[in-house]
Amino acid sequence: MSLERQVTFWVAALAVLVAMLWLLSGILLPFVAGLVLAYLLTPLADRLERMGLNRLIAALLIVALVVCVFVLIVLLAAPLLGNQLASFIQKFPDYVAKLQSLLADPPWPWLKKLVGVSEGIRNEKTFGDLVSQGTGWLTAFLRSLWSGGQTLVSVFSLIVITPVVVFYLVYDWHRMIHAAGNWVPVHHRATVRKLALEIDAAIAGFVRGQTAVCLLLGSFYAIALSLTGLNFGLLIGLGSGLLTFIPYVGSMTGLVLATGVAIAQFAPAIAPIVTVAGIFMAGQFIEGNLLSPKLVGESVGLHPVWLIFALLAFGYLFGFVGLLMAVPLAATIGVLVRFAFARYRESSIYTGKTRRRSR
Repeated sequence: MSLERQVTFWVAALAVLVAMLWLLSGILLPFVAGLVLAYLLTPLADRLERMGLNRLIAALLIVALVVCVFVLIVLLAAPLLGNQLASFIQKFPDYVAKLQSLLADPPWPWLKKLVGVSEGIRNEKTFGDLVSQGTGWLTAFLRSLWSGGQTLVSVFSLIVITPVVVFYLVYDWHRMIHAAGNWVPVHHRATVRKLALEIDAAIAGFVRGQTAVCLLLGSFYAIALSLTGLNFGLLIGLGSGLLTFIPYVGSMTGLVLATGVAIAQFAPAIAPIVTVAGIFMAGQFIEGNLLSPKLVGESVGLHPVWLIFALLAFGYLFGFVGLLMAVPLAATIGVLVRFAFARYRESSIYTGKTRRRSR
C-alpha cells in the first residue's frame, strides 16, 4: 500500500472513530468508566494471579472490594459533603457581597492607603464583573458536563453496568491485548509494540501516580482547613485535591476559593487568612518536591499545558466521558507525535540527504 493510501486509510479510520464516539455518546459512560477502572485494577489482578489465585476469583474479589468501598464512601461522605455543598451554594452570594464591601472599604489601614477609597470602589465594580463572568463560565461548563451526563446514561445504569464491565475487562484483559496485537501487520509489530509500551508507561505513570497525589493532597487540605475553622473546609480541601489531577489548577483554585472564604469569614483578623493561604503553599511545595517526583516521575511526557487543553477540550466535546478519555488520548497523541517527529528528523525532508538505493 502506497504512503498516500496509508494516510488516507488512517485519516478515514480516525474520522469514523470520532463519528462513532459522537453518535454513541449516549451509552459510552459505563463502558469508558469500566475501561478506566479495569486499566487501574488489572495489575492487582495480575499480582493475585501470580500468588496462585484463579483469575476469575481474583476479578470477582477486586470488583466486590471496589463496590463495597464505593458504597461505604457514599454512605459516610456523601451526606456530609452534600450538605456542605448545598450550604456553600446558598451562601456564595453573601461571600461575594462581603468581599466586595471589604474591597470598597478595606478594614486594614495599609490596604486602604494602598488602593484608596475611589480606587476601592472601582475595584469593587471590576471584581463584581470578574465574579459574574467567572460564575457564568463555570455554570456553562458544569451545565455542559451535566447535560452530557444526562444524555450519556442514567445514574442507575452507570452503577449497575460499570461493575460488570470492570469484571469482564479485568478477567479478559491480557487475552484482549493479545488479540489486538495479532491484528497488527507482521512487519509493523515491533514498532507498534514499542509505541504501545511507551503509551502504557505514560498513562500508567500519570494516572496511577497522580491519583495517589490527589488522594494525599485532598486529605491534607481537608484536615488542615478543617482544623483552622474555615467554613466548608472539608469540601474545599477535598475538591482542591480532586482538581489536583489537573496540574496547578487544583492548588490555585483551592487557594483562591479558600482565601476568599477566609477573608469573608475572618476579616479583619489577619492570622487565619495567612494560615489558610500558607496551607496551600505548603501543599504546593509538598506536591512539587515530594509527591510528584516520587509517585508520578519525570518520564511521563505529559506537559501540563497539553494536559489542561486536552481535559478542557474533551470535556467540552464529550462531557464527563471526555474527561475520562482525555488523559489516555493525550498520552497516546503525545507518544505518536514524538514518534512522528523522530521519523521526520531521520527523513530526507529534514536532513536534505537522499538515501542511495543498494543495487
